[in-house]
Amino acid sequence: MLHIINRSPLSDRALENCLNTASGGDILLIEDAVYAATAGNAFEARLRAAMGKFKINVLRPDLEARGLADRLVEGAAFVDYAGFVELVVANKTCQSWL
Repeated sequence: MLHIINRSPLSDRALENCLNTASGGDILLIEDAVYAATAGNAFEARLRAAMGKFKINVLRPDLEARGLADRLVEGAAFVDYAGFVELVVANKTCQSWL
């Protein structure tokens, strides 16, 4: 399953709810959710702990738009828009966490 999150974990519980509820799969962080995948933020340890259960993907254009492309947490993967589409196609189901 592909889990799509678009809100920052610093101001919303969507990512936390996903990590606590879902049993695994791919996570795609888009829009403000990309803050979760930056080194040195308050959510970094929680995200690293989840990497054994989930594959973490981050939409590169959203990370770049926030000037954070050089701060991606080790273990997370960049994807572009084509990669976003590939994740949707590769996963049987998608869940947007609101």
